[in-house]
Amino acid sequence: FKQVLDRHGIRATVSLNASVCNTYPQIVDGSTKSGWEMMGHGFIQRAINTEPDERDVIRRTIQTIKDHTGQAPRGWMGPGLAETFDTPDLLAEEGIEYVCDWCNDDQPYVMKVKSGRLVSIPYTLEINDIPIYLIQHHRSPEIFERARDQFDTLYREGADSARIMCVSTHPYITGVPHRIKYYDMIFEYMRQFAGVEFWTGSEILDWFNSTPAAQGAG
Repeated sequence: FKQVLDRHGIRATVSLNASVCNTYPQIVDGSTKSGWEMMGHGFIQRAINTEPDERDVIRRTIQTIKDHTGQAPRGWMGPGLAETFDTPDLLAEEGIEYVCDWCNDDQPYVMKVKSGRLVSIPYTLEINDIPIYLIQHHRSPEIFERARDQFDTLYREGADSARIMCVSTHPYITGVPHRIKYYDMIFEYMRQFAGVEFWTGSEILDWFNSTPAAQGAG
């Protein structure tokens, strides 16, 4: 899995349960050494709307990742994409700059929060190996075929206004022998096209914040 990304020069954004810093520190260390970005994903894999103290979970997640990596996460994706009505406000108050819970656009946008600033960065349930393989039970080539068709449309639409395409995968699902070659094929295909960038969540955020659309919003 990592070898595929390294071969294409891609640095991933990891949605990280912060407790992994304590239980499997070598995974976090190896990921950060490769230049991957750590994005908050709760302290454990439990939907935040079931937590008795949502703010505490957000704070513990941020602090644990910061203590282990030396850098507080800029992004957040809730376990199961779950939120309460308070989640965006709490994330912004605690210093989170972008969130990936909202699968409703192919471009970033500024969200309305009570204080601070929060940007929605596109995530996907379409090019995502959990729905594709574990729920819909498609054959191994499906992720490549779907990613290719998604990319073709977004590339065409992005000729006059940039589009963001997320490929969401889990090493234990896509990294198995009968699927990994199709993961490789996704990036091999995309790299044929001019003007395509492979960015982390923070790089997308920094680019978006430099655009007139972002500067005039919020």
